Amino acid sequence: MTYAAITGWGKAMPPAVLSNADLSTFLDTNDEWITSRTGMKERRVSHVSASEMAIVAAKRALACAGLDAKDVDLVIYGSCSSDEIVPNSASGVQTAIGATSAAAIDLNTACTSFLYSLSTATAMIKTGVIRNAVVIGVELISPFMDWDNRNVAVLFGDGCAAVVVQASEKEEGVLGEQLGCLAHVRHTLRVRGMGCAYTNSGVVSGDTSWDFDGQEIFRHAVQGMTRASADVLKKCGVTPDQVDLVVPHQANLRIIEAVVTRSGIPMDKVMLTVERYGNMSAATVPVALTEAVETGRVKPGALILMPAFGAGLTVCAHLVRWGERVTPLAQSDAELSPVKRSALDMIGDIRARKTDAAARSGAGLANPRLPEALL
Repeated sequence: MTYAAITGWGKAMPPAVLSNADLSTFLDTNDEWITSRTGMKERRVSHVSASEMAIVAAKRALACAGLDAKDVDLVIYGSCSSDEIVPNSASGVQTAIGATSAAAIDLNTACTSFLYSLSTATAMIKTGVIRNAVVIGVELISPFMDWDNRNVAVLFGDGCAAVVVQASEKEEGVLGEQLGCLAHVRHTLRVRGMGCAYTNSGVVSGDTSWDFDGQEIFRHAVQGMTRASADVLKKCGVTPDQVDLVVPHQANLRIIEAVVTRSGIPMDKVMLTVERYGNMSAATVPVALTEAVETGRVKPGALILMPAFGAGLTVCAHLVRWGERVTPLAQSDAELSPVKRSALDMIGDIRARKTDAAARSGAGLANPRLPEALL
């Protein structure tokens, strides 16, 4: 039987840090309020495009795997904040890294995009369509954020990581997954102002307002991730005590604690990045996985459980068997462009541009109406 082993990993994190104290300079909030509700202390704000982050992360993952870009069969770009819709962002990464023979796919299931992309690449390898793939989880949320809405502005950050998956005869990579969608509550998390529904509506692109029902999202996220985790463990014949590490979606520390407690797994088996990076949507799991390997928390042959949820509300849980190698075969010299401004200054610019654009439009974005079919 053919498996899809994870053989390379790499991240590209913007260096500019937006702290809770920074947020308190323009929002009615403080460090204690944010930390007690989310577990977050800071998050990153990118000075470069999502594609640039993806290109650097992909190059680092390829070097780690010892795979030449010319031999890549597929690039999957998992994100809900692509630079462009047409052409797709994966094609831009493909040409920038020199993967001239690769197919290119964008995949958007919001915060679960990386894991759904990993499932897609794994299935294509197992069925013989391809032999390898670069799978990317990347988000550039800061330009789309409603920075005047305290309920969401404190939560999200920018970031990126990528993995290389390759065909293997060893029982490695994704052993099983449980995918689902709680679509009856999709209205609890909606970003108004992004997408064709708002075309010719007078809304300035990127001038968003967010529907965010925190209590309902919390409840369904915990239930969905817990159920998906139990289902995939049962499917694979694995008990919770056999799991070596949990690398969950980092949306909120309290959600993570609830899921792992209900799953019967101790918190000391959980990889956490939420305090330093906040919720990076599709990037949270691959960044946490990469850092877990880099810090020695992933051991050869480890069983890793990766549960997540996203807008939609998409849910999933993946069980991964790590291979024997936990060190890179090589290092890439790829780097992000130098940052010249602070995170707080960049957010100030975004807020000012949105204010100016709203004034020019004569209306701004209060709560733009969706077509009835989408409500």
